[in-house]
Amino acid sequence: MSLDLWHWIVLASAAAFALKLAGYAVPARWLQSPRMAQVAASMTVALLAALTVMNTFAAGTVLVADARLAALVVAGVALWLRAPFLLVVLLGAASAGITRWLMQG
Repeated sequence: MSLDLWHWIVLASAAAFALKLAGYAVPARWLQSPRMAQVAASMTVALLAALTVMNTFAAGTVLVADARLAALVVAGVALWLRAPFLLVVLLGAASAGITRWLMQG
């Protein structure tokens, strides 16, 4: 790694630390408002959805549809049917495994 890259790493680390430290300066009444709770909940759902989509469809710099898509669909249906979380995970993993096995042959 070049020296320039280390400068960017240190700068990003300092910025993250400063942002986290600035969070302590926010008045508690702002954080306890119903609107802030709604914003925080919405951001959590949006970030989780984005992470799920990126992990399902991305392979490096290209978009793909493979066994991960089948696992997501099966897990989504299981969640929609209100299956227990462990069963959702097992069904998703099994569908990914079966799909990969079928795609090999």
